[in-house]
Amino acid sequence: MTAFSADWLELREPHDRRARNPAVLDAVVASQAGNNAIRIVDLACGTGSTLRALAPRFSARQNWRLTDNDLSLLARASATARPAGVTVTAVPLDLNRDLEAALDGPIDLVTTSALLDLVSEPWLDRLAVETLARSIPIYAALSYDGRIEVGPFSQFDAAIIAAVNAHQRGDKGFGPALGPMAASAAIARFESLGCTVAHGTADWVAGPSDREFQLEIFAGWASAARDMPTISLADTVEWLTFRRDAVAAGRSSLRIGHVDLFARPTGSR
Repeated sequence: MTAFSADWLELREPHDRRARNPAVLDAVVASQAGNNAIRIVDLACGTGSTLRALAPRFSARQNWRLTDNDLSLLARASATARPAGVTVTAVPLDLNRDLEAALDGPIDLVTTSALLDLVSEPWLDRLAVETLARSIPIYAALSYDGRIEVGPFSQFDAAIIAAVNAHQRGDKGFGPALGPMAASAAIARFESLGCTVAHGTADWVAGPSDREFQLEIFAGWASAARDMPTISLADTVEWLTFRRDAVAAGRSSLRIGHVDLFARPTGSR
């Protein structure tokens, strides 16, 4: 599985929190209404952003099983501040190999954030089939869907965005990634299995004050573009210089498309 730095996860978390689709969140919370205790498994927990975003929304007691293959991130997640009545168990796990083990035991809800665009179609199918077989609803937030709006205009924007979206389809540790097609593929697969699926956009929106966030994204895009044959190094460097200058001048704006979904098997609570 692709590694993410704690610094980057910390930088993006406020944007993740603002982006989460409120209607999808409401559907997740409503699904657990009436439960005095909720058992939640968070797949690829990172530093615990899903726990921090979702736990305060539930009034019931909660037990979170946090899974990740990065021990450093897992330690940070398990140490996160949390509301009263919330307990956490940290489980180091390779989700590519041991997804089924992650879903063993009594579970009321599976959660994950920014994961589905990293996984392959066969892995997504495993996730859908296994959660359905266990009648577990799943909240999968912040899947990148390929939509990008960036200003001011650069002649290299289209080539960079195309290179980034192609790079997203590379192997991120689960086989060839679904990348921008992940959300639509997941919605279709869960619906084909008879699940009720609530979904909606959950876009990152960044403006002139979000300088560090934008600079990190642009640097990451330039790095991805360098790995692709569709745009030259010289054009990539010129584009990155232009973008950095726009950020420094307070003229840069950015919207990156994401989708949240909540799939609920028929008959689940």
